[in-house]
Amino acid sequence: MDTPIRIMAVASGGGHWVQLQRVMPAFEGHDVTFVTINPTYKADVPGERVLIVRDSTRWNKLGLIILGFQILLSLIRIRPHIVVSTGAAPGFMAIVLGRLLGAKTVWLDSIANVEEVSMSGRMVRRWAVLWLTQWPHLATDDGPKYAGRVF
Repeated sequence: MDTPIRIMAVASGGGHWVQLQRVMPAFEGHDVTFVTINPTYKADVPGERVLIVRDSTRWNKLGLIILGFQILLSLIRIRPHIVVSTGAAPGFMAIVLGRLLGAKTVWLDSIANVEEVSMSGRMVRRWAVLWLTQWPHLATDDGPKYAGRVF
């Protein structure tokens, strides 16, 4: 029997978390660890492994450093083959650090970003092996790509 692929699925709160849950069927049959910011989100994925990290923003440099260390430790512990994120800061950190550690990386930009790609999406573009937008008019030849929407 094949060894399941280890996936680290990362999202901050609110819509980012909701969208990550909506792509869960793609993870079926694999070894998934969810990483998010709110301990109450564990109830949304019963029976799944969930790690909690702090949330931070670009205005809180110390918070970003702490978040970076938490994500790095999670990556070392999980050793994922693939890191998937719907955003924001925890996902950005996971994509960058995961790629540096040799994981394949997938960034799914928020469906809320109708007019332009998110700031996190623009920042993560060089680190994501696959960078996706949920709006066809935002897709470009050099990324992001459009492959449908998450409802």
